[in-house]
Amino acid sequence: MTVRSMKERQWANAMRVMSLSICSVGMKRLRKRCSQKNNSLLIQLAGIALMCVLALPAQAESVRELASFAGVRDNQLVGYGLVVGLDSTGDQTTQAPFTSQSLTNMLSQLGVTVPAGTNLQLRNVAAVMVTADLPPFSRPGQRLNIVVSSIANARSLRGGTLLMTPLRGADGETYAIAQGNMLVGGAGAQAGGSSVQINQQASGRIPNGALVEKEVPLNLGANGGMLELQLNESDFGTVQRMVTAINNEFGQSVAYARNGRVIALDGPADDNARVNFMARIENVQLTPTDAPALVVLNSRTGSVVMNSDVTLRQAAVAHGSLSIMIDTQFGVSQPGPFGEGETVVVPDTDIDIEQQEAYLQMVEGAQLNEVVNALNALGATPQDLMSILEALKVSGSLRAELKVI
Repeated sequence: MTVRSMKERQWANAMRVMSLSICSVGMKRLRKRCSQKNNSLLIQLAGIALMCVLALPAQAESVRELASFAGVRDNQLVGYGLVVGLDSTGDQTTQAPFTSQSLTNMLSQLGVTVPAGTNLQLRNVAAVMVTADLPPFSRPGQRLNIVVSSIANARSLRGGTLLMTPLRGADGETYAIAQGNMLVGGAGAQAGGSSVQINQQASGRIPNGALVEKEVPLNLGANGGMLELQLNESDFGTVQRMVTAINNEFGQSVAYARNGRVIALDGPADDNARVNFMARIENVQLTPTDAPALVVLNSRTGSVVMNSDVTLRQAAVAHGSLSIMIDTQFGVSQPGPFGEGETVVVPDTDIDIEQQEAYLQMVEGAQLNEVVNALNALGATPQDLMSILEALKVSGSLRAELKVI
């Protein structure tokens, strides 16, 4: 052991002893303070702990959860085909003549000639539309999941087989061929004029039912290695933070913001280096800006959803409901003995209108739970709550954007 290392070791031991002495003195002073002002110190410690919890940073997210590379996307495919082998649950060809026409054309391609004017009364065939999503970088020979849906009056596709169906893209080119046995989740039965059905039977899926025949050309980095990163939601603050995080990750300026959604990336020209570059960018962590205050109203189901940034300024709301009840009872009017009149049914209708009393109530809330409690205090139904929220928005009390879906 050298003289220098011995001195460093002695210095480290001396510093350790000094630290222990300081900690011991600090603990003695802390115990003394606790004995004198125990309650006050506990309150201070609780406040410090609460401040530490509140000061924790928001949950960071990776770039792949917030954005995607331009061009790296799915492509939708669609095709028209026939499902055969149904148990008398197919199309009624008299009401869907295109089913018979499609079957005739298919048979002619297979060398079978159907005499002109033949009325095909088939109940085991259904005309369907087939849809699929072609993932990026798909190659010929790969399998795709497909969805098959009836377009005529077939009652059920259960037990059917989809015949070979070309799947085309928006450019009219064929990119996949679909064929296979149907998988239908619904079930149903009928007899004696009664029927029962569970779930939908006019559509189904075929896992791995399509075979890719042609790939979609995609040339990333064709412009000297330049790439584009597109945010899922437009936000200038998130774009600024993402550009900063990416440049800090690489230690140089490789990302440049173009607008509130698009970021330009100066990537490498080599394919292998570009893949590593894109993978590294997808794993960059950043904290996006908070979403704007938003209230979503579903007019069909009456659902009301709001995020945590929604606040209410002080306002007074009076809410009442008007109920109209119509009650009809049927009586029988008979003529007197030996009369020439007829027995008739006479309706007796009573109409009552009831209006509930409404009082002005104060509503205000700075946080989500306060907003919920204030709205619940009104005792309104979800449908009435939509009208109340719209009125609060017009009055300026609701500090959020209303979105009706």
